[in-house]
Amino acid sequence: MSETSQKKKRGMKTLLLILLLVVIVLAGALFFYVHGISAADPGNKEKIQITVEPGTGALQILNQLDEAGLVNNTMCGKIFVRLSSPEEIQANTYILNKSMTLTEIFDAMNTGNPKYISQSKFTVIEGATIPQAAEAIAKESGLSEEEILEKWSDRDYLNKLIDQYWFLTDDILNKDIKYPLEGYLYPETYFLDSEDPDIEEITASMLDKTDEVLTPLKDEISNKLDMSVHEFLSFASIVERESLFEDDRPMIAGVFKNRLDQNMALQSDITVNYALDKTGVNVSIADTQVDSKYNTYKYKGLPVGPICAVPERTMEDCINYEPNDYLFFFATEDGDVLYSKTYEEHQKVVEENRWY
Repeated sequence: MSETSQKKKRGMKTLLLILLLVVIVLAGALFFYVHGISAADPGNKEKIQITVEPGTGALQILNQLDEAGLVNNTMCGKIFVRLSSPEEIQANTYILNKSMTLTEIFDAMNTGNPKYISQSKFTVIEGATIPQAAEAIAKESGLSEEEILEKWSDRDYLNKLIDQYWFLTDDILNKDIKYPLEGYLYPETYFLDSEDPDIEEITASMLDKTDEVLTPLKDEISNKLDMSVHEFLSFASIVERESLFEDDRPMIAGVFKNRLDQNMALQSDITVNYALDKTGVNVSIADTQVDSKYNTYKYKGLPVGPICAVPERTMEDCINYEPNDYLFFFATEDGDVLYSKTYEEHQKVVEENRWY
């Protein structure tokens, strides 16, 4: 065989080898891509709520999906979005799961598939009590307030929740507590994902949200305030209900922290009204004599448990309370908060500014 023929043969082999390598690389890349946009956890049907706001772009939605654990591979997801260019995504709240591929997820969003759209919702407002939360759920779910409250007071169910959530302890089982889950059901808008909702599923969604908010704050609650989570939520719930405006919360939290540190009674009117199933801030001398572990006139320290649902920003304001020398405060009719260092100063402020 001539040298020229040998060179041609070697060149052909090299070309074939290169082509083979290219095919292998392309096949590998295709396999990697297909796997990357496949289901993040095949067989996992746990429902995950994703809300798409109007005007949200595909890459933003991909980030939402990724944070929720619905994306198998972020890089492949970005390639998918660029290749498919989904432009008809419909704003809505979708109920998805990890067994869905990216193709299925974006198809559902592009078509507004009613199978994956939440049909109803309820809102637990900031500062809401357990009866108010039960009322909000009952209006949208078809469940009765009575059966909701009964479930939320069932000790077997509560013990199951205590085993499941790190922030729930035997503190909620105290016989003097009015509603065991008071303060633990996060104030938020929740979407019902079926026509026949189950109160245990609804409760789990609310506690999952609480878990999401509380977990990053866990160390600060312990280190900065030296409180258990139950004590902290009791503290924060008082600050939530006592503060008329957001700007006042860190200072008011500081006042209550001062009273706790000095072993003074908190003397919070709203805790008395909670004990009496009343709203508002006006209390009588007779009211302050009610024998309840929520009565912070009669019993020093924090009440036996939280008195309302607390939003994240109030929790953060309580952790990062504003240090001060005040022991009293009074809210005027126009919304100003006046602070005093002594009881005598406070009494004078009240006499000059009382409006209720």
